[in-house]
Amino acid sequence: MLIVSALAQSSAVEQTNTPRSSVERLERQHLQAVHEARQRFAQERRLPPSHGLYDDYRAVMHIHAEDADHTKGTRPEMLAAARKTGVQVVFTTDHHGPKPEAWRGVRDGVLFIAGSETGRGTLWFPDFGPDGQPIPDSGYRFLSHVEERYDADTEGMVGMEIVNRHTDAILDRRLEQYLKEAAAEPDRWRKVVEDFRSFPDEFFGAGTDYRPEMLAKFDRATQAKHFTGIAANDAHQNVIIHGVTFDPYEVSFRNLTTHILARGLTEPLIREALTNGQVYVAHDWLCDPTGFMFGAVNNLGVFNMGDSALVLGRTRLMAVTPLAAKLKLIHKGAVVHETTGTNLTFEAKETGPYRVEAWLTVNGEERPWIYSNPVYLRGPALSDLVLPSMEISPEVEWRKDFAYREGAVADAAKHKLDVYVPKGKSNAPVFFFLHGGAWRMGDRSQYPPLGNRYAREGFVTVVPSYRLAPKHPHPAQIEDAAAAFAWTVRHIAEHGGDTNRIYVGGHSAGGHLAALLSLDDRHLAAHQLSPKNIRGVLALSGVYDLTGGEGLESVFGRDAEVRRLASPQTHVRRESPPFLVTYCQWDYFSLPGQARAFHHALRQAGVASELVYVPGENHISEMLKVSSKDDLTVAAALKFMK
Repeated sequence: MLIVSALAQSSAVEQTNTPRSSVERLERQHLQAVHEARQRFAQERRLPPSHGLYDDYRAVMHIHAEDADHTKGTRPEMLAAARKTGVQVVFTTDHHGPKPEAWRGVRDGVLFIAGSETGRGTLWFPDFGPDGQPIPDSGYRFLSHVEERYDADTEGMVGMEIVNRHTDAILDRRLEQYLKEAAAEPDRWRKVVEDFRSFPDEFFGAGTDYRPEMLAKFDRATQAKHFTGIAANDAHQNVIIHGVTFDPYEVSFRNLTTHILARGLTEPLIREALTNGQVYVAHDWLCDPTGFMFGAVNNLGVFNMGDSALVLGRTRLMAVTPLAAKLKLIHKGAVVHETTGTNLTFEAKETGPYRVEAWLTVNGEERPWIYSNPVYLRGPALSDLVLPSMEISPEVEWRKDFAYREGAVADAAKHKLDVYVPKGKSNAPVFFFLHGGAWRMGDRSQYPPLGNRYAREGFVTVVPSYRLAPKHPHPAQIEDAAAAFAWTVRHIAEHGGDTNRIYVGGHSAGGHLAALLSLDDRHLAAHQLSPKNIRGVLALSGVYDLTGGEGLESVFGRDAEVRRLASPQTHVRRESPPFLVTYCQWDYFSLPGQARAFHHALRQAGVASELVYVPGENHISEMLKVSSKDDLTVAAALKFMK
């Protein structure tokens, strides 16, 4: 699941002292100490396991160039700084409306998205027409410069700046005054320039502070609606004194970023993720936060930042950081749980928005590092209680309880299968489906909605039961799957099925079994069959690699070689049948990553494979929606099999 083993408490969460002022932080001993702390953080940082659903794109927002007298940077300088700092998305905001000549699209691996700062308070990122002109009233808007308008209305906004370098500069004029005074004294000025050039990130970061008023406004907004918090660099590259630029793009870009969790580096996907709140904000200059995760976990699946999650059974809020930190869980503006380390877990009982802050101890000071966007917990609605009908359509015949193998009397019920036959059809394609349930639960009796749906679509549908762990550990499940498939090959013609068009599918644990049956030919060889008897494979939210880490010992044991051979990905080869691989937006932890890696392995081996992402569904609803006319998983399956 989302939890990983906590790292030992590090220097990042040591005992703290009284906070320093921004000017005090510019003293050389403090700059040196902060620099050494950053080096330790980089060494201690460990990348947590990934959910695999999204990639983490480092973005900078509210970036100015060539659009006002007080902006000194250029777009080529922006691009150079982005590439040097690992920034992948740059949101530019011209001061006087989006310009047709503004950079848009990918340039040298960096995606540019053009917008404008309208008045003193709104960032507007419009859509553009074929003529390159911005389309009025299109795109989305963020509330900006909140320090100047804490009472500003959020109507019509999709989010707001929760951290902004401009805010730090406006609310703390001491740094500005310090530089002006130093510039008038040659010896002092030489020391300031030397310190800046030796410690540019520490020098620039001295002005970063926590702004509770902005976060309070954000918390109030998220209680009313889904609302995205972003970071604004507000970079102008214009703090130039005696020829020294104290806010170069490179330093500014490293200082503060908006991390966008998206499925790809395209403008539509980045915009979608930003609008949905799949975002966290970080002071990257302290330590690279990539790998940070925050979400809700329950029996339905994993729900990420920006998502709504149903409070069902045991619903846990979980956060993971790549470096030990002080972690604060905030609900409706109040801290409800606090811990130190790399993991936070909290069982939620109340609904509403929850977000996380991570703080690091830097040279004896607690400094803010990461601000998540919320997960929105909600109570059940009537739509959550709708289950698929168990009724069989008049055009379908449900034929039950065919024994497909011999075995112990106690296992007789698990050695049977059901067949759903489209009436009046002959020589019809066959869908052989293996149920899920973590190899430890489930039965064919739960799947009449699936059998009925695919039979109505013209498929003779076979749904077997199989023995379950822990009483019957692996390989009992795959042995039963192979025996049931062998029965299907030998008997399905008696039920109107075409033995030359048998598709094998399964969901969750059944997805693993379907893939293993189709790739590891030893299991079918025991029945004088081979994967050549399989026309195609539908692996729905399955598990394909059991070699990493622990877990599932009650099913697969701990022997590394057994687990390797039980992994479908181990057996991928060019001669394999074609695959359809699916995963859901709110699937169980690691399943999206497993699906993407498995699909990649198939394609690399030359196997025809189609990867389908199912938005708006969780691991359970993917099966519950099987009766819905417009279900995306069913549509993809029918397209694949027809």
